[in-house]
Amino acid sequence: MMMFTTFIWALIMLVLLPWPYERIRQGNVYGHVTGRLLMWILGNPIKIEGTEFSNKRAIYISNHASPLDFFLVMWLIPTGTVGIAKKEIIWYPLIGQLYVLANHLRIDRSNPSSAIQSIKETARAIVKNNLSLIIFPEGTRSGTGRLLPFKKGFVHIALQTGLPIVPIVMKGTHLAWKKSSLRIRPAPLAVRFLSPIRTDNWTADRVDEYVKMVHDLYVENLPKSQRPLLMEELSPARTQNQS
Repeated sequence: MMMFTTFIWALIMLVLLPWPYERIRQGNVYGHVTGRLLMWILGNPIKIEGTEFSNKRAIYISNHASPLDFFLVMWLIPTGTVGIAKKEIIWYPLIGQLYVLANHLRIDRSNPSSAIQSIKETARAIVKNNLSLIIFPEGTRSGTGRLLPFKKGFVHIALQTGLPIVPIVMKGTHLAWKKSSLRIRPAPLAVRFLSPIRTDNWTADRVDEYVKMVHDLYVENLPKSQRPLLMEELSPARTQNQS
């Protein structure tokens, strides 16, 4: 199924090579079709909440603990949304090549100056072409399902575009498709769009504060099994000795 749909949309992308931002929108259509079809085939029970916040022009962010997260956001984000991912995504079979054809953005995280420039270019493209953005602020996939620290890129893009941030909270995807496994388990999934966070009054001197605020919002809305471990939980013996 993936090979067939990817082949069809790859041909469409090739025809649309002279029109880069039409390729973004066609890539979104591909995501809507493929993501929804794949989730239907897999048959995992899924609960989706807050869809009234899923059709706004915004910066969409999501926690990331499973390959299923890609397919869920592909299905649920609005048309006219550009993605930004690490440059290595091009090596992901099928999806990576279509990602590049669809004119989504890649960032070189090994080069700080290049990463900063990519963020600036992303913000300019979003404003100029009236796009939304989807980004995983952890910057990589969690191996345990527990929330990782957030990188600052999504806040810098918000500062430069003034767009609201819409958090997407994914629950259970790490149980359905575990790291280093090809088996999909019938675990229930939940996706919740939270209320948009205004950023048009944000200031550049409070970046760390905004990152912590959004991260804390995820901690509040994730189940205990997906929250970050506290230092006390990581080192119970040390805590007992100190007490």
